[in-house]
Amino acid sequence: MSTKIFVNLPTNDLERAKTFYTGLGLELNENFTDDNAACVVVAEDIFLMVLRRDFFQTFTDKEIADPNKVVQTNVALSCDSREEVDAAIERGVAAGGSEPRPAQDLGFMYSRDLEDPDGNNLGFVYMVPEAVEQGPGAFMADEAASE
Repeated sequence: MSTKIFVNLPTNDLERAKTFYTGLGLELNENFTDDNAACVVVAEDIFLMVLRRDFFQTFTDKEIADPNKVVQTNVALSCDSREEVDAAIERGVAAGGSEPRPAQDLGFMYSRDLEDPDGNNLGFVYMVPEAVEQGPGAFMADEAASE
């Protein structure tokens, strides 16, 4: 099985979407960007394919969900700190996105959501390294025992 991940997202305005994602601090792979699509590089093997809705429709016989009305998927991107989560949200809002709900702080995990201008939902998440190693339940139990 391949280790590359391509997440397809619909857009009503490809140029606006490209401005948003590059404003978020991500780069485009120009080899896979044209009038129908933009390939947004998230990491070496992770890409967002932002596709014009009519082009996206050529890949399926199903109706393409309107991300302003329903959530089809929530793409969660991990960050190395709470500050990195906050900075990503600030960049995204400045680039034309919006924050649809307040931050969530679960003690072991801190997350904030960002909607791109088309309503596609991105989550930015920081998880305490010990919670990653132990699992959230064990980490929270250790935290409670040490109080």
